[in-house]
Amino acid sequence: MNKGQTVFSQLIDFLPKHKFRQCVNRYRGNYHVRSFTCYDQLLCMAFAQLTYRESLRDIECCLRVMREKLYHMGIQGKISRSTLADANELRDWRIYSDFAQILIDEARKLYANANFGIELEETVYTLDASTVFPWAKFRSSKAAVKRHTLLNLRGNIPTFIDITDGKVHDVNVFDKFIPEVGAIFVMDRGYLDFERLYAMHLCPAFFIIRSKKYYVSSDIFKRC
Repeated sequence: MNKGQTVFSQLIDFLPKHKFRQCVNRYRGNYHVRSFTCYDQLLCMAFAQLTYRESLRDIECCLRVMREKLYHMGIQGKISRSTLADANELRDWRIYSDFAQILIDEARKLYANANFGIELEETVYTLDASTVFPWAKFRSSKAAVKRHTLLNLRGNIPTFIDITDGKVHDVNVFDKFIPEVGAIFVMDRGYLDFERLYAMHLCPAFFIIRSKKYYVSSDIFKRC
């Protein structure tokens, strides 16, 4: 039903704004900020993701065309490419990281009882890396940025994302997150590292990982 709002503003209404303000205050994100606040930056980047913008210039052009609707979308600051670039470079990334964890927690509650085809009470994650942005530095003949993603299969919710260059091996992502106790992790053979898998087993968490010739699970450590 049309409430007189844009689709974007209706989506943004679901965000817990008071919790975002807490994140901003925690890291003094709006200190010495006159017009383009952290909330304006969040809305601009959310709009860019939802509408598949490809560059800062693309974001600027698209939003300026809708200048009369920006206030109703919640954006009160002036949009310019340089202002958005400075905000992305200088604002504390922990503001948005903390807020992302809040949104992930809210999403997990909504999908806590969702059925994903297997009758399991445990949380099931998949862990994998994908190569994005081919213009980034990688090798003399190849460029890459890697996105390592831990995906909760109940609701397909990304619970951990790490961005690295293409030289970082997939298995190194184990050193950057703490496995959830009792959860099941499904991975490909790029994550085959017995020392790190044993640490996951001691957590205790469970895993299924593919080797070159057979499947390996956390049961192998019970037989050692």
